[in-house]
Amino acid sequence: MQKYVTEAIGTFFLVLAIQTTGNPLAIGGMLMVMVYMGGHISGAHYNPAVTLAVFLRGKLPSKEIVPYWIFQLTGGMCGALVGWLLIRNTGTPAPPANDLWFHAIVAETVLTFALALVILNVATNEKTEGNSYYGLAIGFTVMAGAYVAGRSGGSAFNPAVGLSLHLTDLFNANNTSKIQWFWIPLIFPFIGGALAAFVYQFQHTGSFSAPGATELQEKLDAAKAAKAESAGASDSSDASDDESGDDAKEESANDSGNSTDSKSE
Repeated sequence: MQKYVTEAIGTFFLVLAIQTTGNPLAIGGMLMVMVYMGGHISGAHYNPAVTLAVFLRGKLPSKEIVPYWIFQLTGGMCGALVGWLLIRNTGTPAPPANDLWFHAIVAETVLTFALALVILNVATNEKTEGNSYYGLAIGFTVMAGAYVAGRSGGSAFNPAVGLSLHLTDLFNANNTSKIQWFWIPLIFPFIGGALAAFVYQFQHTGSFSAPGATELQEKLDAAKAAKAESAGASDSSDASDDESGDDAKEESANDSGNSTDSKSE
């Protein structure tokens, strides 16, 4: 439960910063400090697309995906609601014009891909384990992405952020027209996150095999080795017991023989 609550807290403050400031520097800074706050507890995803990428990477059990998503969305919605109460406005990502919807799709996909790939390399790889810069790398990636995608309107890179901000549009009569675009930040960040997992696999194995396959195979090999070792230890114990039994029988026979000889005398 600690992990899930941490995910909700981090997503809450990320959405709050996005809605109340809309400033890429403030957003990246907030994400950075939240990553340092929760990285050692939950992995500091704060993003369903990142959770998907980490799962495909083989670093998150499948049973934890849905709880992560639920708490991320809950935290995001709470953050959006508090932000709306503070400024009575939303920072909803949406194309500025109908003919720019494709630009928003590209921005959400490509920049979520960049974010997830950075996270997989700086926060899940054994070679960078224990580094002190992972929060900076993640925060600056989001900040740069917000500047890059700002003009296209696609600057969520996060389904929890996008959906939460779109829902607060229901409280603002001037922004209800943006709700029609909720599907862009809801769908395409997942595509970017999944692509990042496959590219990460290629970076480190030279193959586009199923992400997480290397780790899964290592676990299977370790389980087989442990089973074989356990079986060997069991066989050795059985053999030792058999030898002890034979020695005991032989000793008993000798004692019986000595007793018979003594009676004869």
